Amino acid sequence: MSNLQRVMMKSRLPPMCPNPRFPKPSDRGFRRQTDYNPLMWDEFFAEKKDVETKQGKFRVYLSAPSEAGAPLLVLLHGGGFSALSWAHFSSEVTKLIHCQCLAIDIRGHGDTYTEEEDDLSAERLATDVGDVMQAMYGESAPPIILMGHSMGGAICVHAANSFVLPTLIGVVVIDVVEGTALEALASMQSFLRSRPSTFKSIQHAIEWCVRSGQVRNVDSARVSMPGQIINIETKQLATNELPLKVEGSSEEKLEFKHPNAIAEDAESGDTASATAETDPASNAPAAAAAASAVNLRKYAWRIDLSKSEKYWEGWFSGLSQKFLDIHVPKLLLLAGIDNLDRALTVGQMQGKFQLQVLARCGHAVHEDRPHEVAEVLATYLIRNRFAQPTADGQFLKHMPAC
Repeated sequence: MSNLQRVMMKSRLPPMCPNPRFPKPSDRGFRRQTDYNPLMWDEFFAEKKDVETKQGKFRVYLSAPSEAGAPLLVLLHGGGFSALSWAHFSSEVTKLIHCQCLAIDIRGHGDTYTEEEDDLSAERLATDVGDVMQAMYGESAPPIILMGHSMGGAICVHAANSFVLPTLIGVVVIDVVEGTALEALASMQSFLRSRPSTFKSIQHAIEWCVRSGQVRNVDSARVSMPGQIINIETKQLATNELPLKVEGSSEEKLEFKHPNAIAEDAESGDTASATAETDPASNAPAAAAAASAVNLRKYAWRIDLSKSEKYWEGWFSGLSQKFLDIHVPKLLLLAGIDNLDRALTVGQMQGKFQLQVLARCGHAVHEDRPHEVAEVLATYLIRNRFAQPTADGQFLKHMPAC
């Protein structure tokens, strides 16, 4: 067994899936290394701001303003994610059509801090969306397309049904269906317990995100994962520590020395024993070992999703019928056709909404394949005459299909 295999077994992280597009390392005589260094938000958005409402401060990210009359895409992320999960999608869609993107850190997530932060009820979250839009635009809001992924998709449906957005013209829901969502709730706590609770570095968190399959696109994970974790000591979101600096260098530079081999978080005892194994002559005091163990637990999740369990059923119960009852053009984008439940199957046959399925991607469809999701959305908006293509907006138009 090679040293790399031993490290991989010790890390308890799943191995990277083989990619047929690239030759094996031995074919070229060197090892291709994956870059897990984080990316800055301003590579994808033009502006970030904090929007004050009566409930607190909501962090939003905006793409550059578009032409007059162009729609505003209000983007809501899934549970545990952040607004930065829309970074690559926002960059791609604004190249294709005239629009502006506004991604919101939902209550309890990212850099949003509110009163009663643990209140993640569907009604509260839907109201938050309306409050943010009112604070930003008042009575002069542009035409709004509400777009959400997973939990964010459910909030889109609740917000559309509660009429908190008077200028709403369209709703897009990504990979959330009532039937399959409710069935998955029984195993949700087990899934949350299976995730590592801490990470030793931002790069370590990004690598876990990719290796675990949470996001299959490395570049997407590099910008979105820092928005999901906080520094345990400072309680600050990891994105606020970027760009990272290399000690002893005046230049701001990112560095990850071992991108293909990381160790799992260790307990104090494990750290001490590891030190003894690698350096039998070492007489480092126990305090040093303890300090080393603390360093391996530098970052933790921004939100403890397990504590939101009492709200899960409220997000998804009755979701299919509520989606069908929305009186604006609707698009449902799924990672697999088998995710449709009976109500949506009947509704789709009756032409009540547009359905698009993108295969070969995971649950985070818009992160795994941002360009294709942007093409699907651009096609939907142009077909409904909600937006116009840009001068350079040549793209593959996706017809409704499963």
